[in-house]
Amino acid sequence: MAAAAAVSISTASKALNDTGRMGSETRERVKRIAAEIGYRPNALARGLLSKRSFTIGLLTNDTYGRFTLPVMAGISDALVDHGVSVFLCAIEDDPALAQIHVDAMLDKQVDGIIATGKRLDRRLPVDLSNLHVPVVYAFTEGTQNSVTFRSDDEQGARLAVEWLVKIGRRRIAHITGPEDFFSVRERAGAYHEVAGHREPVLYGVWSESWGHDAVEQLWKRSGEKPDALFCGNDQIARGAVDALRERGVKVPHDVSVIGFDNWEIVAAQTRPPLTTVDMELKELGRQAGLTVLALAEGRPVEPGVRKLPCRLIVRQSCGGEAPKE
Repeated sequence: MAAAAAVSISTASKALNDTGRMGSETRERVKRIAAEIGYRPNALARGLLSKRSFTIGLLTNDTYGRFTLPVMAGISDALVDHGVSVFLCAIEDDPALAQIHVDAMLDKQVDGIIATGKRLDRRLPVDLSNLHVPVVYAFTEGTQNSVTFRSDDEQGARLAVEWLVKIGRRRIAHITGPEDFFSVRERAGAYHEVAGHREPVLYGVWSESWGHDAVEQLWKRSGEKPDALFCGNDQIARGAVDALRERGVKVPHDVSVIGFDNWEIVAAQTRPPLTTVDMELKELGRQAGLTVLALAEGRPVEPGVRKLPCRLIVRQSCGGEAPKE
């Protein structure tokens, strides 16, 4: 390739890696000729020169992929332009399997590891605190003095309930998952701050059947029924919508419903399509990817927890216009 560009091997290498001092014309000519002849730099040689493997390991116990796949998509988007590849290792909740995968990553000389999971308040079943490569945590609990990315559940819940209040709903009930989840407690706290304590919080499991059963409980009570439901995830919300339909309650005319997660396969297929809170997991992954890259390159990164804001996706299950006075 150097011969085709009529430069030395050293100059060609510097031009392709944007290093060294040379004229912009020379640098652009080398890159243009490299592209024309389909030249690809040897990855092993590049790694030996830079003392990097240009790979990042992604470790997760979310074997279903509900949270990990969008996080991984964001990581890959962030790193592909830097020539860095990502490989995924699923560890379930098995400490021995987790250690095997971590050892394999270190054997492959990864430049860093991103740990991710299926809830914010649980660590992966393996100690990543004293590795010789940087570790970033995304959507899982990190170690002390680590860099951790998480969605801002409190802010997301506030978005949902404030929207319901804005469109005129006053009797807002909250149907959610297990109370021992940190995210559940954060969302419930924000719900109470906006909606007060007029309607109850119903804690249960992350399933459509629980959403269905919770509506049965609410509608068996005497007195006024809720005019809105804020649900802890989209599966609960879809179960709630089905239960309302069976009772002849129209969504959103009689009752508005909002979910959480923006799981497209559930939210878009609900009838009517579900208004929901998007945790911006792809952006969370992108930020985690750029951060582990910065650490791998030796750039300083302040440790701590970074909360990323959620976004409300308005569809047809809650109505979109504030009522006229």
